[in-house]
Amino acid sequence: MRILSVLFALTLFTTSLFGQANKDFLLKLMQQELNREMLVLKNKDIPAYYIDYRINHVRSASVQASFGSTVSTNDNTVRLLSANVKVGSYDLDNTHHESGMENKAMFRGFGGINLIPVDDDASVINQAMWLSTQQEYKAAMESFKSIRTALSSKPKKDKLPDFTNEKASVYYEPASSTFSSGWDQKYWESKVKKYSKLFSPTSDFISAEATVRIEAERKYFASTEGSEIVQNATYCYLFISGSVRADDGDILPLSKSYYAATPSAMPSDEVIEKDIMELMRKLQLLKKAPLAEPYSGPAILYSQSAGVFFHEIFGHRVEGHRLRNEDDGQTFKEKINEQVLPKSLDVIFDPTISKYDGKLLNGFYMYDDEGVKSQRVRAVEKGILKNFLMSRTPLENFATSNGHGRGAVGMDAVSRQSNLIVENSKPLTMNELRKMLIKECLKQGKKYGYFFKDVMGGFTTTDRYNPNAFNIFPTEVYRVYTDGRADELVRGVDLIGTPLSMFAEITAAGDTKDVFIGFCGAESGSVPVSAVAPSLFVRRIETQKKPKTEQDPTLLPSPGGEKNN
Repeated sequence: MRILSVLFALTLFTTSLFGQANKDFLLKLMQQELNREMLVLKNKDIPAYYIDYRINHVRSASVQASFGSTVSTNDNTVRLLSANVKVGSYDLDNTHHESGMENKAMFRGFGGINLIPVDDDASVINQAMWLSTQQEYKAAMESFKSIRTALSSKPKKDKLPDFTNEKASVYYEPASSTFSSGWDQKYWESKVKKYSKLFSPTSDFISAEATVRIEAERKYFASTEGSEIVQNATYCYLFISGSVRADDGDILPLSKSYYAATPSAMPSDEVIEKDIMELMRKLQLLKKAPLAEPYSGPAILYSQSAGVFFHEIFGHRVEGHRLRNEDDGQTFKEKINEQVLPKSLDVIFDPTISKYDGKLLNGFYMYDDEGVKSQRVRAVEKGILKNFLMSRTPLENFATSNGHGRGAVGMDAVSRQSNLIVENSKPLTMNELRKMLIKECLKQGKKYGYFFKDVMGGFTTTDRYNPNAFNIFPTEVYRVYTDGRADELVRGVDLIGTPLSMFAEITAAGDTKDVFIGFCGAESGSVPVSAVAPSLFVRRIETQKKPKTEQDPTLLPSPGGEKNN
């Protein structure tokens, strides 16, 4: 009886949600217009075989303060529509790409976005969907004609379809009240003013800002395959930043960021103010820190730095759509079941979880932007490459999506990262990693190694026309000396390299992990991602000098600066 009762309760809940879905104004409108358009376009000389609509209803608000004063406020609501039309067939359509074949429709860019009313005005929204569909169909048709002509003299090289035929998904989340119940603009205005005022406005600090932003997004997806998906996402960020000017004029920034599901879940004032005081202390040290010279030798990447490192040099190279593209470097395409990392490391991408060890992740979603349910993907197991991140663009031996087709609204979804998690079966303490660092420095004849404590991001290139390299932007870097003297903060360091040589130098990993929260920008736009990794010991890294951001010396003391000096 107890089991039957549980099943009954779940059935009632599911039925209730489907009932809400049937009453959802936008969802009904999208499906009706899809059906109407498809009835016509599937019978054209160049038929449409697939159409989807995405509507993102977004409310965002932010407050920014500088040195204790409000400098901007924002509270905005928009609805963004994009249509995606595919012509031809699953086997060959308007997105087909081969080396040397131009395809202008492959990535539409932000031209595919249409603003539609935030009011439920059926006639105006229908008109927008109709116009968007016509525009996308015409572009798809012209692209398909070019592809067909090119292939008539240059047969298709592979037998792979251009788009996988996936099972339709139906999923519905009720509208969230997080924004209306969790955001108080006046309250947060006083908070960020208070935080930014902790930076004294003297000649020491060039800038001091505190910004809070909340975004609540309701994402609609409907396709002619029968998928109907409505899901919510809420992001709340607090960003504290400051900068100082070194004696040589170089502007040196540091920042601290916080992420929570709601504004009320942000850390306490006590925690944030303590972090700001530490940030100010480091800025004062950074101002007097020596400028680093280019370096090649051993290093430790602290956990957040290691997370960004893996995101850039590994994550982008296992995004499946790149491996289909012959213009890409295809670093790992032929390395399935080969050793690519130390045997102690696993690499997982998991968009199905919103937390790791109690820490929030923002690469979480239930369904991707192609209507496919998110899946946990173990890309590397015991150092051996096992899988790629797949959208609905298939690869040899990877015929279906694993729920990683992602893209900003208005841009074609491609395979993208989600929550990257690096697991380590042979953890070492930080003290053990430091001993390894010093030992390796002595072996290589180096007076010091590097400790990368924090980073702000990075970028990588994967195509064949540019060096397959990466560049990570550290903000807090220390020299670790072999003679036992205290670690020395340095400035002006960029971490650079090429992926395969760097992977070969990873020797050991730590026993604690931290979370890096960020947004990844690539050809399908900006998507939220997280990276969780242990600290890494690397036998050899390479650095270069960071570009200088100079500001002319001031001619006069800053207002109020005389009494502080």
